[in-house]
Amino acid sequence: MFATKEARFGIPSDGVTRRGFLQGFAGMIGVGVLAGRALPMHASGLSLPQETGETEPYYPAVLPAGIRSRYLNNGNGIRMHMLEAGFGTGGRPIVVLLHGFPELAYSWRKVMPALASAGYYVVAPDLRGYGRTDGWDVKYDEDLNPFRTLNLVRDVLGLVSALGYRFVSAVVGHDFGAPLAAWCSIVRPDVFHSLVLMSGPFGGTPSLPFNTANTPQSSTASSPAKDPVYEDMAKLSPPRKHYQRYYATREANDNLWHAPQGVHAFLRAYYHMKSADWSGNMPHPLQSWSATELAKIPRYYIMDLDKGMAETVAPVMPASAQIAACKWLTEDELNVYSTEYDRTGFQGGLNGYRIGQDLQNAAELRTFSGRTIDVPTLFIAGKSDWNTYQRPGALENMQTKVCTQFRGVHLLDGAGHWVQQEQAEEVIRLMIEFLK
Repeated sequence: MFATKEARFGIPSDGVTRRGFLQGFAGMIGVGVLAGRALPMHASGLSLPQETGETEPYYPAVLPAGIRSRYLNNGNGIRMHMLEAGFGTGGRPIVVLLHGFPELAYSWRKVMPALASAGYYVVAPDLRGYGRTDGWDVKYDEDLNPFRTLNLVRDVLGLVSALGYRFVSAVVGHDFGAPLAAWCSIVRPDVFHSLVLMSGPFGGTPSLPFNTANTPQSSTASSPAKDPVYEDMAKLSPPRKHYQRYYATREANDNLWHAPQGVHAFLRAYYHMKSADWSGNMPHPLQSWSATELAKIPRYYIMDLDKGMAETVAPVMPASAQIAACKWLTEDELNVYSTEYDRTGFQGGLNGYRIGQDLQNAAELRTFSGRTIDVPTLFIAGKSDWNTYQRPGALENMQTKVCTQFRGVHLLDGAGHWVQQEQAEEVIRLMIEFLK
């Protein structure tokens, strides 16, 4: 074994910083897996000619058996990196898996082989702005248009079409991927024939002002920026703020990317704090969308006003014994995430939160006002996941108003926010049962 992380990662120490090396050689990846055991990164590292600026696929040793990494042009302006399982056999129905933040296609590694064994061709892309999917330089001041919801739907449509499929048996979304999967089903139900949402209830399409012709003229379009709940949070004692608003700020990327504890330790604490491993997660329904009710949620969602996310999660960094006991996210698996985010930063993923406050994006989505999800839909989350209740009423509306063919809610014991990693076997069982 190597004495330092730099040596383990094959990073030179003479005159080259760790981040500089990672950015210069974007193909490096943080873990190898062989016969069920992790290898040091040097055994599976990928180097890359600097003149091309393009990343390469993961080496096979990085991934569980039966999964491979490759690229394709999705027809919507990007070179999309994806993981796939069940390849090599034609005629299989396709299942598309969409990850959340701060995650990657790699987040689906624990469920992909089993779905392939059940007869499916399983595809998980790094979404626009994440990981090895490329085609632009992501900075805060870059144009947000490519990150608008309907363009992300086009990304997924382009992926499916490039793979030679006219329709998808199921689109599955976790966290940020859940609303994207829902919008895929709303916009193109002819293509996306069923839907699985994980860890993020979908509360429905935005509404248009109705029956306002004879009312006093004023701006009737709602804007997230005008919601008084955010000002009310700042007046609490101690003052608080919503993490989604924080993630839309300029400073968020720098706070995560240059966290005092480093990207790897930041991600370990962040994943731990939102998992069932952290004893502070005891979620329950909230009575209303109000500052006092939202303040009951842990600080990774409703943050202290004067802190960044790196400072918020640092106090709950698990001890070395807890880390060693974490089987759903080993240190070698976490190295995949931390190496990628150390290379790219977080801005691409954070742009998804900025879009949530973009008025033009909201206007585009109101085109679908009143539309329901009319394909079979399943919801899976961890019992210890506060995101199920973060938006009061969303879980209930999803079941009774939004989805016309709703198939059930499953809240899994022993899982927090990262349900498909924390309780992979039960997620696999539920998905295969749903897909039959």
